[in-house]
Amino acid sequence: MSDTDDEQSMSPRAHELRELYEAFNARDIDRVLAAMTADVEWPNGWEGGRLEGREAVRGYWVRQWAEVRLFLTPVEYRELGDGRMEVAVRQVARDPGGSVLAREAVRHVYEFDHGLVRRMHVER
Repeated sequence: MSDTDDEQSMSPRAHELRELYEAFNARDIDRVLAAMTADVEWPNGWEGGRLEGREAVRGYWVRQWAEVRLFLTPVEYRELGDGRMEVAVRQVARDPGGSVLAREAVRHVYEFDHGLVRRMHVER
């Protein structure tokens, strides 16, 4: 199946999430944060724990990006029956010099509120 066929078969929500991964990889933080609720709950996978609110997520990403170049490639989108969306993701973490620190496959599970991301969980 070609990329065009994949795009045509994607749900609107999957398409929106794909665009957010592209914005994240481009470090377009404002674009990604605009797709979240003001009180978004987000995992702090780098330092541990969870974050609440857009500004907490912004601060986390700014700190993270200064130390780790994380690149996320979504490979599969799956709508769950309860309105959540699961995304299979390949992630590569590099140090500022470009050396690979880690490669892993994870699943991101998103919850939404009025079309905005309300919560995200990472499953390994």
